[in-house]
Amino acid sequence: MIAGPPLERLMRRIAETPDEFLAEPRIGAAGRVATAALVGDLLAALGHPVTAADLGAFTGTSDTERNRLMLVAVAIWLLADDWVAGAAPTRATLTAFLGERIAELAAAGRADAFVGDAERREEMARTALAALGLFPTGETEMQAADRLSAVSAAERRRLLRASQDAEERARAIREALVRKAAEESADKYTRE
Repeated sequence: MIAGPPLERLMRRIAETPDEFLAEPRIGAAGRVATAALVGDLLAALGHPVTAADLGAFTGTSDTERNRLMLVAVAIWLLADDWVAGAAPTRATLTAFLGERIAELAAAGRADAFVGDAERREEMARTALAALGLFPTGETEMQAADRLSAVSAAERRRLLRASQDAEERARAIREALVRKAAEESADKYTRE
């Protein structure tokens, strides 16, 4: 990982997201923002060939995708800045960020919250930097990773799931130990 732009620059850019990027995404015949076209424009501007496969995930087919598509538009606004060209991200890196990583963020909150709320802006900025293999200027890699973990709602959900899974495994082990102890006790009783 290498140093990227200052975090404040990215957070300010997100806060200044034009209303057009927060307009209704095109889903079927409804909506104004053609999210797939924005993705295609970004990829082309960064010198990457654009394929129908790249854009398919950004074409809305149901209203349940509304928030995710709106957040993709916000991410496009963030990435349409000169620091991204300097980072030279690959097409795969960009589509993974705009696809999977943005979907995780969208599951954690409304797109407009990532513009209006300082903590969500920080989460978006740090997620974008990490996805592109960068960390904010003025921080170390470790500091950046720690701070991303602290502000990431997706990370908190992942940790909660891991904790619940660990508790379930511990419960299963305790139950197995109780059964084993009962079987050993029963065996000892029948031998005497």
